[in-house]
Amino acid sequence: MDSSTKALHGKTALVTGSLAGIGHAMASGLAAAGCRIVLHGLDEERSAQPVCAELAQRYGVEVSYVRADLTDVRAIESMLTEIASRFGGVDVLVNNAVTRHFSPIESFPAEAWDQALAVNVSAAFHAIRLSLPGMRERGWGRIFNMTSVYGDRGVANRIDYVTTKTALIGMTRVVALETLNQGITCNAICPGSVLTPNIDQRVQALMHDQNLDRDAATRMFLAGKQPTGRFVESSHVADLLVFLCGPAGRDITGTMLPVEGGWLAS
Repeated sequence: MDSSTKALHGKTALVTGSLAGIGHAMASGLAAAGCRIVLHGLDEERSAQPVCAELAQRYGVEVSYVRADLTDVRAIESMLTEIASRFGGVDVLVNNAVTRHFSPIESFPAEAWDQALAVNVSAAFHAIRLSLPGMRERGWGRIFNMTSVYGDRGVANRIDYVTTKTALIGMTRVVALETLNQGITCNAICPGSVLTPNIDQRVQALMHDQNLDRDAATRMFLAGKQPTGRFVESSHVADLLVFLCGPAGRDITGTMLPVEGGWLAS
């Protein structure tokens, strides 16, 4: 067992939006490294229990679930209060929950815009605001804001996603500067296109609509995106998080770390 893995035993990680997809992969990676895990989502608790049980059994760590509407500040406060009461606070915070809507600006629903600002940006701010005092008291903390290639590049019909993912990079820099030399780091992780359940549905739609096999549909989906022509493995994103939680990550802060198959270089 390496030092970064040992360093995570006894730590508590909160990963928002983590019942499936990349959030679940990051929770799994942190669990494998010894973290106590708090999963988050909007599903009823009974729906989340099989996911919690599977992670707990596989990695031998405590796994719990909290249901919270991240558009509601009081719900976020209640979530963090509950975690502090049960586990002493959040040591590793992964702001992963996201909402998105596809539409040109002039027809973009105002309520979808407000929801994106609340879930994608304000929820991260509140989770950080509420987690920092405990991290400072313990002299250790790792904060991750999940951004995107579209936090660095624009794309049509994605005004909410591009704006909020760009904002998270600025938030990351400020938090990093305010926590220097306190044992706390804050970084933005920038995955490329990862084969999440949502993207898998879109690939399957291409297969059906264009009469393509899976490899051809994948290449079509990734055309103009990742030069590698393959999806990023969600487990590799989790591996990066675990590395940054270890001793070698203590001086990596305030930066945006891409895992995107050369997309930003192309």
